[in-house]
Amino acid sequence: MIPALENRKWKVVKSENILHLGEWLSVRQETVELPSGRQIPTWFILEFPDWINVIAISKDGKFVMEDQYRHALGQTCYEIVAGVIDKGETPLQAAQRELSEETGYGGGTWELFMTLSPNPTNHNNRVYTFLARDVEKISEQHQEATEDIHVDIFTREQVREMLDRGMIMQALMAAPLWKYFAINN
Repeated sequence: MIPALENRKWKVVKSENILHLGEWLSVRQETVELPSGRQIPTWFILEFPDWINVIAISKDGKFVMEDQYRHALGQTCYEIVAGVIDKGETPLQAAQRELSEETGYGGGTWELFMTLSPNPTNHNNRVYTFLARDVEKISEQHQEATEDIHVDIFTREQVREMLDRGMIMQALMAAPLWKYFAINN
């Protein structure tokens, strides 16, 4: 049995928003006090909206994935569908919207598969990964002006090989895919 964690919450002594970049990113600087009474005078928290990922598998058992250029790395990467949860949306609604917009696929059966924190040290958001089974092509892509997404269809074996070879660079996408293969071997 796994023991329950004691939540040793820090006390916020001072908090100040020092940067706000629209709905995408804010930075908060805090002075915090630990349960021991020691203080950390400067702690930064990056505030992002919550995100979603989708492991989409078609009716014929193929993985619906995409590739797009990632400027910070300077390379095009294979990925599962991902995006930001818009205000007023549930994680499931955002996941279904993003799959449709980015790939033109939809339908099927959906379940929340995994929830992660990008970095609990200084990020305040979560990533909700959904498993969508039996999806099918229902429309064309509806990309935003800033998107250049190519849809890729892969077999189970190909996706597993991509993981083995380190070809899925985004850790928050690789982790749920590894979990998928661990429980569906």
